[in-house]
Amino acid sequence: MYQGKNSAAIADGTECILLVDDNPTNLQVLLQTLNGRGYKLLIAKNGESALRIAKKSQPALVLLDIMMPDMDGYEVCKHLKGNRETSGIAVIFLSALDDPKDKVRGLETGAVDYISKPFHAEEVIARVETQLKIHQLEKALSARNRQLEADKARILESMNEGIIGLDSRGNVAFVNPAASVMLGWSVDELAGTNFISLMLSDAEAIRSERHVSHLKPIQDTLNNCLSQTLEDEIFWRRNGESFPVSYSTTPIMENESVNGAVVVFRDISEKKKQEAVLKALRDELEVQKEKFTHASRLSTMGEMAAGFAHEVNQPLTAISNYSQVVRRMLGRLDVDCPELNDAIEKINVQARRAGEIIARIRSFVKKPDHVVGHVNPNKLIKDTYKLAEVDARHNNMVIHLDLDETLPEVKVDPIQIQQVALNLMRNGMEAMRDMDTRDIGIVVKTCQLDENFVQVSVIDRGYGLAADAEEKLFTPFYTTKSDGMGIGLTVCHSIIQSHGGRMSFKRHPEGGTIFEFTMPVAA
Repeated sequence: MYQGKNSAAIADGTECILLVDDNPTNLQVLLQTLNGRGYKLLIAKNGESALRIAKKSQPALVLLDIMMPDMDGYEVCKHLKGNRETSGIAVIFLSALDDPKDKVRGLETGAVDYISKPFHAEEVIARVETQLKIHQLEKALSARNRQLEADKARILESMNEGIIGLDSRGNVAFVNPAASVMLGWSVDELAGTNFISLMLSDAEAIRSERHVSHLKPIQDTLNNCLSQTLEDEIFWRRNGESFPVSYSTTPIMENESVNGAVVVFRDISEKKKQEAVLKALRDELEVQKEKFTHASRLSTMGEMAAGFAHEVNQPLTAISNYSQVVRRMLGRLDVDCPELNDAIEKINVQARRAGEIIARIRSFVKKPDHVVGHVNPNKLIKDTYKLAEVDARHNNMVIHLDLDETLPEVKVDPIQIQQVALNLMRNGMEAMRDMDTRDIGIVVKTCQLDENFVQVSVIDRGYGLAADAEEKLFTPFYTTKSDGMGIGLTVCHSIIQSHGGRMSFKRHPEGGTIFEFTMPVAA
């Protein structure tokens, strides 16, 4: 073996070239041509020695003579290409055989080039450098591919979604750890198995065509090159347990035909639980809405009891007082009539009893103290809109929101303000229920009235107000409805006043009514 004077060790990245020729003169010429160019030069004088050195030293390039005893260059090249350890070594034939058939034969055995003897040194150098550059590029490409494979493996391992690669027959070609964990099979157990058959191998699952339908999109991808995304399907674990998944299946194309598929899936069990919780919350919202309506009725009863107490207490007090006067008058007249005295006493007792009953009712439905906080006025209206939306749909009506998004927070009891807004929205829908203008719907608008107040307007295009409504509208028991009690607007008016705001109304110039109330801006 010969090593050039200026060459470095292979470990330092120096390219190694094996020179094979049975003629010492030819070897000497090649050594002189390539020496001093930074290569490590190895020599072999026969085919057997060449194969042994190539396997041990793994040169980047072999310059191989064809005409050699025992084993010619063609045979050496076949052995090199037939051995997995040496198949990647580039071979350039050097031969005095100049027939095109010989060159073709050399290339067919796996050589990358063919140089005819006698050769020019410049030609040999140029062709050697070209092949070494190709070799370096191949090494770099191979290293890059290994890096990409490592990166892909890291990505697959780090992903929470399950990823399964299938070949054209549906057998598992690769699988990431997340898929292995979700399915309950190890990566090695999954490798090479038919994925669809594996999913349906459980007797419980295979008995129903419905189970097969969950996996049909994967087969469609393999058969018909279809990419699909499915949001609510079912996969099965090793123990036969099913679990909900969303998954996508994408074909792997090669030469314009399907060569496999990639299945990416995600366990949506937690999502389904959250959806169930959300449904429960929605149901709870409906319950709370009913409670809110009931609370509104109780508040209305409180206003009604206040009106009763004011209007009825005076007559009851008069009845009690007059009964006492009658008793004293009978005493002065010296009338002895126990039955009459007993009746007068009963009148007095019942009058007091009636007053106590009214007082108890008023105490029972008395409004609680404000739970005041800083609230976004638009959020209040949006939340109320959700409560009124059911009534709107029932009446085939729409509610339009025209909200100023720059409003400051207000200082109010949100429940009571929602009660006011909801009552006004329902009144507006009621006023338009039998009108041709019902398709217009009602409009709820917010704006900043001044630096101290935010204003809410509820606008309907209904039948409007009576001529005498201005003086009586907020009076208890006054109503414009045939089946109304006339206490809803009274409650709304008192709520707004208790918050330091004002409630008013005006007629719409094109028909209908505009109710407005103000809320104080939070400091």
